[in-house]
Amino acid sequence: MMDLFDIANQKHSIISKPLAERVRPETLEEYIGQEHLLAKDKMLYRAIMTDNISSAILYGPPGVGKTTLARIIANQTKANFIELSAVTAGTADVRKIVTDAENNLKLYNRKTILFLDEVHRFSKSQQDSLLPSVEKGIIILIGATTENPYFEVNNALLSRSMIFELRPLTDEDVKKALRNALKSPKGFAHESIDIEPEVFDYFAVHSNGDIRKALNALDMAVRTSKRVEGKITITAEDAKECIQRKMTLYDKNGDNHYDTISAFIKSMRGSDPDATVYYLAKMLDAGEDPIFIARRIVVHASEDVGNSDPMALVVAASAMTAAHMIGMPECRINLSQAAIYVACAPKSNASVNAIDSALEDVKQNRDSGIPPNLMDAHYMGATKLGRGIGYLYPHAYGGFVEQQYLPNSHKDKIYYSPTENGLEAKIKDRLSRLWKKKRT
Repeated sequence: MMDLFDIANQKHSIISKPLAERVRPETLEEYIGQEHLLAKDKMLYRAIMTDNISSAILYGPPGVGKTTLARIIANQTKANFIELSAVTAGTADVRKIVTDAENNLKLYNRKTILFLDEVHRFSKSQQDSLLPSVEKGIIILIGATTENPYFEVNNALLSRSMIFELRPLTDEDVKKALRNALKSPKGFAHESIDIEPEVFDYFAVHSNGDIRKALNALDMAVRTSKRVEGKITITAEDAKECIQRKMTLYDKNGDNHYDTISAFIKSMRGSDPDATVYYLAKMLDAGEDPIFIARRIVVHASEDVGNSDPMALVVAASAMTAAHMIGMPECRINLSQAAIYVACAPKSNASVNAIDSALEDVKQNRDSGIPPNLMDAHYMGATKLGRGIGYLYPHAYGGFVEQQYLPNSHKDKIYYSPTENGLEAKIKDRLSRLWKKKRT
């Protein structure tokens, strides 16, 4: 039987928990957002409600409800539900869970659901250790990740799992969660709180769709605001104190990572140095690995500039070397120089088109074979087989002589089509003069 001290301690324990944990939804009816997955006619909703969930990967930015959804599944299912964090768990933990799951299935015909938070933190070998039990149905895996699973989760595991993308929550979703927290007995229903409407707007905008951050800010505002005659008043100025700086709309551990690098790349490709350096600053401010950024600049020096300005690749590669050597904060200057150079350079994707078109032809396997005159003739008996016969050595003709290099099946094919931009205009003119028959 609990005495007064037990009750007081229990109440203190509940209140001392973060607000986001106290008011975490326990049913799908309480869950906010993700209607594209959890409307009553959607498959995931039906699977949860009928306790027929299969292995799944939940991915999306922080604070959108991945863990909450997993715990709702735990409340709904009759299966043995185990929650594990990939940050602290190891292969030995997985082995024990698999053994217990096998026993539960054999002895009691009871399924086991393993919720693995931050599944992308598991190494490839650790992920592989889960595969046999998932494949045999011993374990139903629900993985949560802020990383795109197609980049971070083994293909074999992906092929056996449903992929559900949880989207960033709208400002209205966040404000609904804040209002619910104020009314909830597990939140601040016991408090008399006068809150300016602008506070909800401010928390919603500055949490960037992350309900947890918005609730933490509200929690801080309630706990630190003055109480006058039993009433707590929270103003817009109080809200600014609780979130002093607008969080960068970039999370190097989530999908914003991919969106921001995409905007950075497209700005370089679009010849906008101002947007390019803005997104570069955004990534650096968020703590992105400068080597990752440098690699992208190197790629796009060839992909978007190519031979219209070959120096772009030289500058980009040099910036990556500099980033390796000196690191942050100084290498921000090298990255800025290289990114701006690529942005300002004349553009050509002719090199990309050339290799992609050639690869497509190679994959089609319509090759009539290498012309005999181009084959290796540096071994005994090669000439008897007709290898190398008829080859014209270009330097014997002043550096160029027209002859067939492509297989007969592709002899008239043109893969590289230089643009009129930058140096490629000169390259185009030279090729047209050299290969008059082929390029006219």
